[in-house]
Amino acid sequence: MFQGASSLSLDAKGRLSVPTRHRDVLSATTGGQLTITKHPHGCLMVFPRGEWEQFRQRIAALPMSAQWWKRIFLGNAMDCEMDGTGRVLISPELRAAAGITKDAVLLGMGNHFELWDAETYAAQEAEAMQGEMPDVFKDFSF
Repeated sequence: MFQGASSLSLDAKGRLSVPTRHRDVLSATTGGQLTITKHPHGCLMVFPRGEWEQFRQRIAALPMSAQWWKRIFLGNAMDCEMDGTGRVLISPELRAAAGITKDAVLLGMGNHFELWDAETYAAQEAEAMQGEMPDVFKDFSF
């Protein structure tokens, strides 16, 4: 399970260095094979290949009424591999879709990661913190 936030910078070629704590697990469990696709909230989802296959099957099984969402998730998916130093190339198309130019935030979300433009994430997090908590948290104890 992946968790935690990491502030990262993409290099001039659009590569990001996966934090060591995640790199070791990804190398051991997937050989560094990842799949990256769009998320409806404006970030990117980064899946270890095995988790991607499960997600892909669930999306592919959706009815025709979800065809555009199939296109968004499956049609934009790109397979990639960590290189020997733990870097991953984020395609120009996916970087543009998420508005990522240099500074990014990588969030561990359990079985996958979200990759955000740093400024976009900070603004959306601040907005969420100012709002009401969703009803699902009404009986939640902290």
